[in-house]
Amino acid sequence: MPFFKPTDDLEMHYRVDDFTDPWTQPETILMLHGNAESSLAWYAWAPKLARHYRVVRPDMRGFGQSSVMPADYPWTLEGLTNDFCALMDHLGIDRFHVVAAKIGGTIARAFTAMRPDRVKTLSVVGTPTPLRPGVKERVPALRQQLIDHGVEYWARQNMGGRLGSSFPAEGVEWWTQFMGSTALSTQLGFMATIAAADIIEYIPKIACPTLVITTEKSALGTVEETAAWQRLIPDSELVVLPGNSYHVAATHADQAVEAVLAFLAKRGAGQ
Repeated sequence: MPFFKPTDDLEMHYRVDDFTDPWTQPETILMLHGNAESSLAWYAWAPKLARHYRVVRPDMRGFGQSSVMPADYPWTLEGLTNDFCALMDHLGIDRFHVVAAKIGGTIARAFTAMRPDRVKTLSVVGTPTPLRPGVKERVPALRQQLIDHGVEYWARQNMGGRLGSSFPAEGVEWWTQFMGSTALSTQLGFMATIAAADIIEYIPKIACPTLVITTEKSALGTVEETAAWQRLIPDSELVVLPGNSYHVAATHADQAVEAVLAFLAKRGAGQ
């Protein structure tokens, strides 16, 4: 399993999936997972995408098999962007497509605005609104809950909204334990900073073709609220899938990956 050390405090674990025809030169997709996840979150996506693209799936710093971050680590969107750019430099990939889910979509939108020279297209799947009123105010209580009860308890409390009403019970338990395995110190710092980040300033600066995918009744925002910020991205389109989950990349993996592949086929060429 490959690891890369972009900074003194980080050994980043990543996966590269490439099942394209060996005589072709595939474009690359960088996949950014959500909060309390890892590259394993893309289990349903990688097989389908990797037949057409080289797929790079890093474990974000602090998560998965990458280095755990201390509770006082100074998280920034710029720092995470630098991590991912360093990884792609290490792999010799100058420009690439980005696909991201949940808070990964928050990071990806800022990343794309900050580094337009690197990103060909952006696809965000079930991601929060850029400005989340009240989230910062809830951070102290959330931190205390994490300290008192642990990460798995936190994940279990909000899994219903995350996976909606139709996801199988076995899947709910798998995701709960998967997310619950995140280190407490990482989660304490991440929840107080990146998970509560305001990225409204970055949205109009996204210049590449962008796809936004949500569900009809996502707890992260109504279709109207999602469309309001999506329209601020000059070259963007919105896909609304049936259902009431907000972890769309998990609950609607097949539909969402087909939408992304169609979008890339239509808009990715020549970028």
